[in-house]
Amino acid sequence: MLILRPRYLLAVLVTAVAVANISCGSPAPADWTTTVQRIASPVGENSSEPQLSVSDRGVLLSWIERVGSTTYLKFAEQTEAGWTEPIIAASGPGWFLSYADIPSVMRMSNGTLVAQWLFTTAQFTEGYDLMLSYSKDDGATWAPPFTPHNDGTTYMHGFASFVEMASGDLGLIWLDGRNSAFDFDDPETGTMMLRFTSFDANWQQTDDVEIDRRVCECCSTTAVLTDDGVLAGFRDLIDESQVRDFGVSRLESGAWTPTRTVSEDNWEIYACPVNGPMMSASGQNVAAAWFTVKDDQGQAYAAFSSDSGRTWGTPIRLDDGGSLGRVDVELLDDGTAVATWVEYAEGRSDFRMRLVSPAGERSAPITVIDVSGGQASGFPRVARRGDELVFAWSESSSLEGEDTGALTVQTAVASLP
Repeated sequence: MLILRPRYLLAVLVTAVAVANISCGSPAPADWTTTVQRIASPVGENSSEPQLSVSDRGVLLSWIERVGSTTYLKFAEQTEAGWTEPIIAASGPGWFLSYADIPSVMRMSNGTLVAQWLFTTAQFTEGYDLMLSYSKDDGATWAPPFTPHNDGTTYMHGFASFVEMASGDLGLIWLDGRNSAFDFDDPETGTMMLRFTSFDANWQQTDDVEIDRRVCECCSTTAVLTDDGVLAGFRDLIDESQVRDFGVSRLESGAWTPTRTVSEDNWEIYACPVNGPMMSASGQNVAAAWFTVKDDQGQAYAAFSSDSGRTWGTPIRLDDGGSLGRVDVELLDDGTAVATWVEYAEGRSDFRMRLVSPAGERSAPITVIDVSGGQASGFPRVARRGDELVFAWSESSSLEGEDTGALTVQTAVASLP
């Protein structure tokens, strides 16, 4: 289904994840399995857009709630007793809301909380600013909001990803539309770019640079820390064509490397699929998951790298019969990874996961939740802390067995065997 936006054609298309074939890591036994158990969610009604992050304190869940014209960005953290009471990170009218461009809250290793959300600047062109704030007292007070970009345009700034750098500074990548208005006198215009910035311990901006001049207009981004620097993942626009494949760039010796395509899927599409990649890293090992379409079928793939994203193994397909994408991935200690995706086949949709190995082996798929019939929406998420997986998704609420159309964020857990 294509969605016509003022600036771009968007497509909510099928997605795919696979796992690559390289020599490191342990095999994924075919009989690997686990049991998913729902747990009480800390989230209120009219909630959506869940995001998960992990710190030394545990898994942090963030989401948005709407009350009238006011939007709230809230978060809670998982403890042995369950989720903590929700805390408001930011609120106000005029926010830009999208099922795919998701606000989030992250706790840094020094305990500082960082939040990002979107504020509308131009309704007709869907222009919006990326807003940031931070709290050094566990969310009791927050710094005045500020933007990481200073171009002064009313075009899109969003699809942001946080990453804590080896120095302890905050890194941030985002899609920046300052050049998206085409000027016939300037051939460098009419493109969406990927940018990076960083902030030190005193919240002074220490960098603001372009990573890639021409990327897909509205696919989510991902960023991870490797032993060799920050690795950014995004859907690239290859050369001047409409091929939109998964690319990566690494911050190396203070500069970003040229974009490298993870898998040459050669997916040519004159619309943004609104379905970006995800990555997870430990040391030099990286697991990635992404979406593509082959022979008019959505497919989910994943791949592994053992050299911080310089080279990648052969993609391995995750779905069994087709996919709506919306992937996520968590690297495990033994080099295998748990990947999630939305399976779509024969009119049925399921939020699924499976264990995959760098050798290309896959476990049987495990259904986290049936999402057929519109029961769930948005991008399901998974996070891992220790030997536990935590899941979050938006689900249609019901009243006396009837779908009310309102969304609520739900959560579940599973133990790693």
